[in-house]
Amino acid sequence: MRALGATATLTLLAGCSGRHNWLAAAGEEAQSVETLFWVVLAGAAVIWSLVIGAATYAHRAEAKPHREREARRFIIWGGVVLPVLVVCGLLVWGLLILRHITSDDGALTVRVDGERWWWRVIYDTPEGPVTTANEIRLPLGERTLFKLTADDVIHSFWVPALGGKMDMIPGRETTLALTPRKLGNWGGLCAEFCGGAHALMRFDAVVMEPGAFVRWLEQEARPAQVAEGDRGFAVFEEEGCGACHAIRGTEAQGPVGPDLTHLASRDKLGAGIYAMTPDNMARWITDTHEMKPDIDMPAYPGLQGERLDALVSFLMSLE
Repeated sequence: MRALGATATLTLLAGCSGRHNWLAAAGEEAQSVETLFWVVLAGAAVIWSLVIGAATYAHRAEAKPHREREARRFIIWGGVVLPVLVVCGLLVWGLLILRHITSDDGALTVRVDGERWWWRVIYDTPEGPVTTANEIRLPLGERTLFKLTADDVIHSFWVPALGGKMDMIPGRETTLALTPRKLGNWGGLCAEFCGGAHALMRFDAVVMEPGAFVRWLEQEARPAQVAEGDRGFAVFEEEGCGACHAIRGTEAQGPVGPDLTHLASRDKLGAGIYAMTPDNMARWITDTHEMKPDIDMPAYPGLQGERLDALVSFLMSLE
């Protein structure tokens, strides 16, 4: 039994490690939620100990009569007043945290649209919107307001290390505010079952120094640099990829799939599940549904040889 208990404990602890660790807060809002969790856990442990202790005492103690007045007082204060005060206190505390997390203010506004099964990300800037996909970059120490919606079914936006989760509902906008306090690449995911590729709907949340973030956003706002007569771009056009994908600075303005303007500058491919490498890019094009089942993008198994190499080379040049 001891070995079984130790194994269970190690398994639980293993689930609290890594980029999705919600018990190692890297953001102000996550720290608030974590603190509330530990307080509730400690209180539950104390109450459980008192109840078990009282039950043990009652079972082992010598039976003797108690005055009705004392018994009634114990029931009212211990069984009614104290639980009501504790629960109301925790409820108020939790509501205050919720109000802070869902407030509609922030130095930066990012709109995120949950698609099947990827993330459309739009930064609102004074110069206009800047669109990217499947990766969110945030400035350290600055409060960011997320405006969340969904294209088809309900999704749930969650970066465990930075803050609480929030549902993304078609036809409705919800808000979530996050204030990163630690540099790093934190894992984000969809926390609401949304269909076949739900478990593969992830993203990176990269927290950067404010100066580095400003430079990155300026670069992200620029159009792609495509050389005239680029063979890979010609293949891109010939295969009709521009009907679904946009590459700013070119005639490809497809609104359906992720924006590819600076595709190669992202760390991951396929909504946060594969490293951005030429080999993975080639497989993503030819064996799409093997790599991520149920997605809408069609596979191109017939695209091989020089044409595939040229297309992959072009896509990996979009930095």
